[in-house]
Amino acid sequence: MSDAEQFDENSRSAPPQQSRKQNRSLLTRQQLIDAARKIFARDGFEKASLQDISNLAGKTRGAFYTHFADKEDVFFAIFEQYLADGQEQFRQRMKGASTKAKRIAALAAHIVQIIGDKERALLALEFKIYVLRHPHDQQRLTDLHNAVCRRGCGPDMEALMPEFRRLDNSIESRRQVAQMGALVDGLALNHFFDPGSLDTKTLLKQAAAGIQALL
Repeated sequence: MSDAEQFDENSRSAPPQQSRKQNRSLLTRQQLIDAARKIFARDGFEKASLQDISNLAGKTRGAFYTHFADKEDVFFAIFEQYLADGQEQFRQRMKGASTKAKRIAALAAHIVQIIGDKERALLALEFKIYVLRHPHDQQRLTDLHNAVCRRGCGPDMEALMPEFRRLDNSIESRRQVAQMGALVDGLALNHFFDPGSLDTKTLLKQAAAGIQALL
């Protein structure tokens, strides 16, 4: 359930006073997420400070710690929102994609749309660089990242793109998730580095070729 859906559900089911308190809490959480997204994009994951995030959101550090344990925690909240926001768009794109070729084209278009969000692409790349700089935490953070990917994308991918194997914690599934991540990150990084060499038409072609290679 997304934050917006949770907000609506809480509003309908809770007593008025409790509902207002829950709504304020959800609003504060969302304001912190929005602020963190901007600070991470501006300063990078490594240098981003919790104080700057709290200040931009107009909240105290105490309010931050009420909702999140640390920067990693708020990053995964942002990441889960990105996945949730993209699910409906992905489902819409896959409507009418009755053949393998059409499904590949639809998924390629979805990937290109993701790549077009510079803030999102920078956040994903920044986090992976952060993980590489902290090898003692690498396995834990990689496992968390993969779990969020499976939870956010697995059901839709399995139902709408039957060519993909079941997304679980097997080595084959992890390899597939890593390869898809490499495709998206690589295209995004080079698109923003040299936009003239990777226009939308070229991105679509390269994304489709990458997907085909994964099947």
